[in-house]
Amino acid sequence: MINPVHLRTLVEVLRVGSFTAAATRLGYTASAVSQQMSALERDAGVVLFERSARSIHPTEAAVVMTRHAAKVLTDIEALLAAASRTQGGTSQELRLGIFPSLATYVLPQLLQNPAWKKLGIDLRVSVAEPAQTIQGLRTGGEIDVALVYQVGQSGLAWPHTLDRQWIADDDFRVVLPAAWGIGTDSRVAADHLSDMPWIVHHPGTSDATVIERLFASCNLHPRVVAYSDDFHASLEMAAAGLGAALVPELALRHRPAGVVVLDVPEIRLARNVFALLINEKQTARVRLFVDLLADTMKHPAG
Repeated sequence: MINPVHLRTLVEVLRVGSFTAAATRLGYTASAVSQQMSALERDAGVVLFERSARSIHPTEAAVVMTRHAAKVLTDIEALLAAASRTQGGTSQELRLGIFPSLATYVLPQLLQNPAWKKLGIDLRVSVAEPAQTIQGLRTGGEIDVALVYQVGQSGLAWPHTLDRQWIADDDFRVVLPAAWGIGTDSRVAADHLSDMPWIVHHPGTSDATVIERLFASCNLHPRVVAYSDDFHASLEMAAAGLGAALVPELALRHRPAGVVVLDVPEIRLARNVFALLINEKQTARVRLFVDLLADTMKHPAG
């Protein structure tokens, strides 16, 4: 019998292109992903990957199976959710910890989705930064699911007993005041931005440390005119002409007039967004909620 967990892993492997990358997204080790794929091959009776010493390549059978796996998984989750609603009453309480920009730009869109109303979830929300939210999971009594982000290896830690599910990558972009006269399609190298005024994170924060290292590797040594850990404030100050800023795309969904979003090839950084779940709280409804959130983040409202 094919394990649905293995199907979910297969979908992720083909999406990201390797066992290692899929393991990072799903919170497994690369060895665990390899073992799951071997088990899936045994259960399905087909070879899904051509393996060599240095790489893996999906076979046509893997491609075909993946096309159907996503629908199968959705159908399974929907059936489980329907059974849960029938057996467990009209709703399930979910205590959700979520960081501010996700709560501002993604959660409201999800709550307006007709699919949300069918889940039967009674939501309780706590908006806070990831480190604070994870503490609620550690105590075991305040939060059931934490939606958090990590910038590089920024030092964010959580108990190993939690299940981690990747949601999306939230890429940072360079934002400049439109008054500077630099167009969106302009080709600008990172070191050309050194002489310009910058709005940056407060020194000592985990995000600031990662960004400082990235800037240094690009020979970008910003002339700091403001410290701000609030992206909305940074955007408004940039729009007013105070300085440039590095802002994630999530916060740019409703950016103010007066800013230009620039692609600087040397500056590649993202917030990796995850859901951290307490294993015993992972009902079908909760898994469907996390999947719906991931889909909402990938397809923002126009």
